[in-house]
Amino acid sequence: MRHDDLLVGAATSDDAAVFRLDSERALVQTIDFFTPVVDGPYTYGQIAAANALSDVYAMGGRPLIAMNVVGIPEDELPLDIVNEILKGGADKVMEAGCVLAGGHTVQNPEPLYGLSVTGLVHPERLVTNAGAIPGDLLVLTKPLGTGIVSTAIKRRLETHGAAARAIDLMTTLNTPGAVLAERELVRAGTDVTGYGLLGHLRGVIRESRVAARLDAGKVPPIADFVMELIEADCVPGGTRNNLAAAAEWTSFSGDVSQAARLLLADAQTSGGLLLCVSPARLDDVLAALAEDKAPCAAVIGEIVASNEPFIEVV
Repeated sequence: MRHDDLLVGAATSDDAAVFRLDSERALVQTIDFFTPVVDGPYTYGQIAAANALSDVYAMGGRPLIAMNVVGIPEDELPLDIVNEILKGGADKVMEAGCVLAGGHTVQNPEPLYGLSVTGLVHPERLVTNAGAIPGDLLVLTKPLGTGIVSTAIKRRLETHGAAARAIDLMTTLNTPGAVLAERELVRAGTDVTGYGLLGHLRGVIRESRVAARLDAGKVPPIADFVMELIEADCVPGGTRNNLAAAAEWTSFSGDVSQAARLLLADAQTSGGLLLCVSPARLDDVLAALAEDKAPCAAVIGEIVASNEPFIEVV
């Protein structure tokens, strides 16, 4: 649908829709939900809420109001479990300085939980996936591997501490997105979720009409043991599908291992931000990320000029 005040809609596959109210305010609107990725209901609620809130932060906004989206297998899920899921989500919404204002519940064969979130952003400080230019550096704010580790958790495999680290990351809010936008330090960006790093970077270079070069050795995993899990074939189907899809627009140098390729394609839950930063602003961005206690601030590649949206991994 076309409208003069619809600044971001579905056409660019961005993280959220943005509707301008006036010269200084625009609404950021998103919805996201999924089935459990961990055993603990409270933790699941936290992760699902953080994941939904992330779309607002990725656009440079701050969440204002949220509503629960809940699916319950009524005959199988005790009410106290449902309440724990909702409490986890509510606590994360409160941490974001957001207001939880109700929601909607339906019956569903398996549990579903997430949020519809409305945020606020200045129209001229909006961060989209369409502003990258050649020379921009790519900065990642959370290490990769939550899909791998979540699969290990489901298979009840030993993770040597990686599970606790993954849960900590998945429940961490992407608040730096709002800070960086308000200081006008980022040219373009997105968050890294189900399509993996390669898939979400593809969206940026497609909409920005550029290409990208990644250094696989600079992309941090959650823990070294994640690579061992990949080599032991603990890989979710979504990650394999992501890598297969990426073959159409990604080239890998011969020394990039299959495990490294799968990490780059790993389907993240509540992943970090992928930011396009001018080299002149890099120190300011790294300082802001440190100030906001971002899990990491890894410079993993750069944007390059090209008529084709292509990713080169070296």
